[in-house]
Amino acid sequence: MNETVVCVVGNVATRPVYRELPNGPSARFRLAVTARYWDREKNVWTDGHTNFFTVWANRQLAVNVAASVEVGQPLVVQGRLKVRTEMREGQQQAWASADIDAVTIGHDLTRGTAAFRRSAKPDTPGRETRPEPQWETPPPAEPEAQQQAEQLLVT
Repeated sequence: MNETVVCVVGNVATRPVYRELPNGPSARFRLAVTARYWDREKNVWTDGHTNFFTVWANRQLAVNVAASVEVGQPLVVQGRLKVRTEMREGQQQAWASADIDAVTIGHDLTRGTAAFRRSAKPDTPGRETRPEPQWETPPPAEPEAQQQAEQLLVT
Protein backbone atom coordinates (compact mmCIF):
# COMPACT_ATOMS: atom_id res chain seq x y z
CA MET A 1 0.00 0.00 0.00
CA ASN A 2 2.91 2.37 0.68
CA GLU A 3 4.55 1.86 -2.68
CA THR A 4 6.12 4.46 -4.92
CA VAL A 5 4.21 4.40 -8.20
CA VAL A 6 5.92 6.20 -11.08
CA CYS A 7 5.14 6.99 -14.69
CA VAL A 8 8.21 7.50 -16.87
CA VAL A 9 8.61 8.35 -20.54
CA GLY A 10 11.80 7.27 -22.27
CA ASN A 11 13.47 5.18 -24.96
CA VAL A 12 14.20 1.46 -24.91
CA ALA A 13 17.98 1.11 -24.38
CA THR A 14 18.40 -2.69 -24.48
CA ARG A 15 16.70 -5.56 -26.25
CA PRO A 16 13.98 -7.12 -24.06
CA VAL A 17 15.06 -10.42 -22.49
CA TYR A 18 12.17 -12.89 -22.25
CA ARG A 19 12.19 -15.96 -19.99
CA GLU A 20 9.70 -18.67 -19.09
CA LEU A 21 9.96 -19.12 -15.32
CA PRO A 22 8.16 -21.59 -13.00
CA ASN A 23 5.82 -18.81 -11.80
CA GLY A 24 5.09 -17.52 -15.33
CA PRO A 25 6.68 -15.50 -18.13
CA SER A 26 9.01 -12.60 -17.32
CA ALA A 27 10.68 -9.92 -19.44
CA ARG A 28 13.11 -7.14 -18.65
CA PHE A 29 14.75 -4.28 -20.53
CA ARG A 30 16.50 -1.00 -19.79
CA LEU A 31 14.73 2.31 -20.32
CA ALA A 32 16.66 5.57 -20.78
CA VAL A 33 14.84 8.66 -19.47
CA THR A 34 16.46 11.98 -20.36
CA ALA A 35 15.29 15.29 -18.92
CA ARG A 36 15.07 18.17 -21.41
CA TYR A 37 14.99 21.84 -20.58
CA TRP A 38 14.89 25.17 -22.41
CA ASP A 39 18.26 26.92 -22.32
CA ARG A 40 17.39 30.63 -22.29
CA GLU A 41 20.95 31.77 -23.03
CA LYS A 42 21.32 29.61 -26.15
CA ASN A 43 17.62 29.72 -27.04
CA VAL A 44 17.47 25.95 -27.67
CA TRP A 45 16.22 22.76 -26.00
CA THR A 46 19.05 20.97 -24.18
CA ASP A 47 19.35 17.41 -22.89
CA GLY A 48 19.84 17.07 -19.17
CA HIS A 49 20.82 14.04 -17.10
CA THR A 50 19.83 10.56 -18.30
CA ASN A 51 18.40 8.06 -15.80
CA PHE A 52 18.38 4.34 -16.63
CA PHE A 53 15.70 2.05 -15.22
CA THR A 54 15.43 -1.72 -15.45
CA VAL A 55 11.81 -2.42 -16.35
CA TRP A 56 10.38 -5.78 -15.28
CA ALA A 57 7.20 -7.18 -16.83
CA ASN A 58 5.44 -10.37 -15.76
CA ARG A 59 2.78 -12.75 -17.08
CA GLN A 60 0.84 -11.55 -20.15
CA LEU A 61 2.55 -8.16 -20.07
CA ALA A 62 5.91 -9.96 -20.50
CA VAL A 63 4.63 -11.89 -23.51
CA ASN A 64 3.33 -8.69 -25.12
CA VAL A 65 6.59 -6.81 -24.40
CA ALA A 66 8.61 -9.56 -26.10
CA ALA A 67 6.38 -9.31 -29.18
CA SER A 68 6.10 -5.51 -29.35
CA VAL A 69 9.11 -3.67 -27.91
CA GLU A 70 12.36 -2.96 -29.77
CA VAL A 71 15.49 -0.93 -29.01
CA GLY A 72 15.06 2.80 -29.63
CA GLN A 73 11.27 2.89 -29.38
CA PRO A 74 9.68 5.58 -27.18
CA LEU A 75 7.64 4.10 -24.32
CA VAL A 76 5.47 5.18 -21.42
CA VAL A 77 5.91 2.88 -18.41
CA GLN A 78 3.87 2.93 -15.21
CA GLY A 79 4.72 0.76 -12.23
CA ARG A 80 6.22 0.40 -8.77
CA LEU A 81 9.68 1.91 -8.27
CA LYS A 82 12.18 -0.20 -6.33
CA VAL A 83 15.66 1.16 -5.56
CA ARG A 84 18.12 -1.50 -4.44
CA THR A 85 21.62 -1.03 -3.05
CA GLU A 86 24.20 -3.69 -2.28
CA MET A 87 27.90 -4.02 -1.64
CA ARG A 88 29.81 -5.99 -4.26
CA GLU A 89 32.92 -7.92 -3.50
CA GLY A 90 36.09 -5.91 -4.11
CA GLN A 91 34.33 -2.55 -4.46
CA GLN A 92 34.51 0.40 -2.09
CA GLN A 93 31.11 1.93 -2.93
CA ALA A 94 27.64 0.44 -2.81
CA TRP A 95 26.05 -0.55 -6.10
CA ALA A 96 22.56 0.88 -6.77
CA SER A 97 19.81 -0.14 -9.17
CA ALA A 98 16.50 1.54 -9.95
CA ASP A 99 13.91 -1.01 -11.07
CA ILE A 100 10.32 -0.54 -12.17
CA ASP A 101 7.92 -3.43 -11.66
CA ALA A 102 5.68 -2.51 -14.60
CA VAL A 103 1.90 -2.48 -14.38
CA THR A 104 1.39 -1.07 -17.87
CA ILE A 105 3.61 -0.27 -20.85
CA GLY A 106 2.71 1.51 -24.06
CA HIS A 107 4.28 3.27 -27.01
CA ASP A 108 4.52 7.07 -26.72
CA LEU A 109 2.14 8.24 -29.45
CA THR A 110 3.40 11.83 -29.29
CA ARG A 111 6.46 10.58 -31.17
CA GLY A 112 4.94 8.10 -33.62
CA THR A 113 2.04 5.82 -34.47
CA ALA A 114 1.20 2.27 -33.45
CA ALA A 115 -1.23 -0.40 -34.62
CA PHE A 116 -2.90 -2.19 -31.73
CA ARG A 117 -3.55 -5.92 -32.01
CA ARG A 118 -5.42 -7.72 -29.22
CA SER A 119 -3.46 -10.71 -27.95
CA ALA A 120 -5.06 -14.13 -27.76
CA LYS A 121 -6.39 -15.01 -24.33
CA PRO A 122 -4.54 -17.92 -22.77
CA ASP A 123 -6.65 -21.02 -22.18
CA THR A 124 -7.54 -21.43 -18.53
CA PRO A 125 -7.65 -25.13 -17.62
CA GLY A 126 -10.51 -26.38 -15.49
CA ARG A 127 -12.80 -23.53 -16.34
CA GLU A 128 -16.31 -24.71 -17.11
CA THR A 129 -18.32 -23.02 -19.79
CA ARG A 130 -21.86 -22.09 -18.87
CA PRO A 131 -24.66 -22.18 -21.41
CA GLU A 132 -25.93 -18.85 -22.64
CA PRO A 133 -29.18 -17.75 -20.95
CA GLN A 134 -32.35 -17.49 -23.02
CA TRP A 135 -32.82 -13.73 -23.47
CA GLU A 136 -35.65 -13.82 -25.99
CA THR A 137 -39.10 -12.61 -24.94
CA PRO A 138 -41.67 -15.40 -25.13
CA PRO A 139 -44.32 -14.89 -27.79
CA PRO A 140 -47.71 -13.59 -26.60
CA ALA A 141 -50.28 -16.24 -25.63
CA GLU A 142 -53.06 -17.06 -28.05
CA PRO A 143 -56.39 -15.31 -27.29
CA GLU A 144 -58.29 -18.57 -26.53
CA ALA A 145 -55.62 -19.81 -24.12
CA GLN A 146 -55.53 -16.39 -22.46
CA GLN A 147 -59.33 -16.39 -21.98
CA GLN A 148 -59.23 -19.87 -20.45
CA ALA A 149 -56.48 -18.78 -18.04
CA GLU A 150 -58.54 -15.72 -17.00
CA GLN A 151 -61.66 -17.89 -16.39
CA LEU A 152 -59.65 -20.24 -14.17
CA LEU A 153 -58.42 -17.29 -12.12
CA VAL A 154 -61.96 -15.90 -11.70
CA THR A 155 -63.49 -19.17 -10.51
